[in-house]
Amino acid sequence: MNIIILSKGPGNYSTKRLKEVALARGHNVRVINYNKCYMTIEKDNPVVYYKGEPLTDVDAIIPRIAQSFTKYGSSVVRQFEMQGVFTTSSSIAINRSRDKLRSYQLLAKYGVGVPKTVFARETSEFDEVIELAGGTPLIIKVARGTHGNGVVLAETKKAAQAVMQAFYVEGVNFLVQEFVKESAGMDIRALVVGGKVVASVKRQSLDDDFRSNTHQGGEGVPVKITDEERKTAQKAAKAMGLPICGVDMMRSDRGPLVLEVNSSASLKTPETITGRDVAGKIIDYVEQNARGKRRRDRVGA
Repeated sequence: MNIIILSKGPGNYSTKRLKEVALARGHNVRVINYNKCYMTIEKDNPVVYYKGEPLTDVDAIIPRIAQSFTKYGSSVVRQFEMQGVFTTSSSIAINRSRDKLRSYQLLAKYGVGVPKTVFARETSEFDEVIELAGGTPLIIKVARGTHGNGVVLAETKKAAQAVMQAFYVEGVNFLVQEFVKESAGMDIRALVVGGKVVASVKRQSLDDDFRSNTHQGGEGVPVKITDEERKTAQKAAKAMGLPICGVDMMRSDRGPLVLEVNSSASLKTPETITGRDVAGKIIDYVEQNARGKRRRDRVGA
């Protein structure tokens, strides 16, 4: 098959692993910087160009779209969808996953456990927001943050009011979320491929940082997840329309709570820590689902 990996970083671990496995299986593979693609829009002729060349005869794409380039990257994915090219992540699902409000709304609708969350923007009713979220301590997040950035633990009402005031003045969308004490700065990332959990790691914060994300210095170790956690990860992936994703959960007294569903989850920590061939599972999924007659996919607006 002719496979394109849409990625800004050809030297990125995940991109290299996917290319390495696909080449070993005998596929033709190209890594394309989606930010350098351009497209022509005309009746019945959607074309993607890269360095003066139309990208044609593509059987499958594997999007690895960075958070900060979601809008343009998902537009490139959508153009391939218009051609009937198979994609491991649809453009609409990528956009869903990058919008925290939309994500939590969808997860809650489909019965997935999430931390109690209040979204706000231009409101000065700070006391009511704090009360609705369950009181302090609580977590305040920028609505489109990633890698643990834009996340604050407010331990007192005064601190929470100060953070919300700053966001209010700047007109930034933010969410206020209950602090789940029993999680103790730990979360679980479950890698889902084809609707099945293929690897899972526990990420523990260091130096008393409440954020467990490895980009913030969190330490990852292999973990055997419970049946309930496995089902929660699978349900979350299905709710978001992402057959391949990373589901971040934390353990609470009332069961697993989903924090985020990542459409371009890194393979580095899960593979190096667990020894699982996650890249191989992804290429398996492409081989099983991209073959056969091309079809005009339904493309979400």
